[in-house]
Amino acid sequence: MNLEISPVAICHSPYKQKFAIPRQPRLVPAAVGRLMLQGECNNPDLLRGIEQFDYLWLIFSFHENLAQGWKPTVRPPRLGGNTRVGVFATRATFRPNGLGMSAVKLKGIGVDNGQHYLEVEGIDLLDGTPIYDIKPYIPYSDSLADASGGYADEPPKSLTMTISDQAKQQMTAAELACPGFSELAQQVLAQDPRPGYRQQDNDEREYGVQLHQFDLRWRVEQGVNHIIAVNPIRHL
Repeated sequence: MNLEISPVAICHSPYKQKFAIPRQPRLVPAAVGRLMLQGECNNPDLLRGIEQFDYLWLIFSFHENLAQGWKPTVRPPRLGGNTRVGVFATRATFRPNGLGMSAVKLKGIGVDNGQHYLEVEGIDLLDGTPIYDIKPYIPYSDSLADASGGYADEPPKSLTMTISDQAKQQMTAAELACPGFSELAQQVLAQDPRPGYRQQDNDEREYGVQLHQFDLRWRVEQGVNHIIAVNPIRHL
């Protein structure tokens, strides 16, 4: 029997494109998002008591990937982007039902002109992501200290960072428009969002990612991440 479900919330996040979204939640604590409750769920009764919990599980859809379908095997970045494993042995975005899950920190509850929302920290979701369920994180049950993480047992290594003089000036302007932008940008790039097969290269390509309303430009040289520009996004 097929189950038809509708989003209970829509996520507003600083990530305007899939590239450079951290591969796991909470790797970028400065990434703050809002879960805007939708339809019949835009009701404060659904949130009664949720403030007692520090973290929440989000069940969501990789909505921009659905049209591309899925395959039984994928190439995880943690294995260099060249080794294939079964999709169920990964958290890859191309999945049979296109669903993902994230544990995020609850920062607060709000309402704006009748729109109820949850503010969460450490988000790893694209702006506009549909949320299909929200559940409390239960430490005694959900945290398993003796569990093996397989090929992803260790946290990813972080890159050191430098910022060009031009980028420093631009970052100051971005910080005025979006308080916390500098911390967000540096935490995102420290995760080395390049494709897995590029991370072992002496790669001097210029990369870019859209965060909030800014285009962040950088390159990696000798294992050091150089932020070279922070430009406002110009919409046509």
